[in-house]
Amino acid sequence: MSEAQSVTDAVVTRSASDLTAFQQNILAILSEEPMYGLAIKRELESYYGSEVNHGRLYPNLDDLVEDGLVEKSELDKRTNQYELTEAGHDAVLGQLEWVLDRFVTDEARADEVRALLGE
Repeated sequence: MSEAQSVTDAVVTRSASDLTAFQQNILAILSEEPMYGLAIKRELESYYGSEVNHGRLYPNLDDLVEDGLVEKSELDKRTNQYELTEAGHDAVLGQLEWVLDRFVTDEARADEVRALLGE
């Protein structure tokens, strides 16, 4: 096997269970639409109610790109756009399913979830 094949085979997409809560929140934000870094930062700050440091955001975005969960493209020379990949979509869906499987333990809780979804 060639060295190139070894490197290609070594790329493994992490699942939602391997991600930090911060990374899962980034994926949830990108589920809505592609965004540039500062827009993601603002969404996170709104959720956390405090400042999100660039030194925390961008390394996590880079990790998600490296894991194949987010795609990074250049909007202009200074601005990158981040978009959820199909694998990222699957990771978000998998995390939601895992949480709901544990949360919905009876009909009352099922009703709470239905109310959140507007059903």
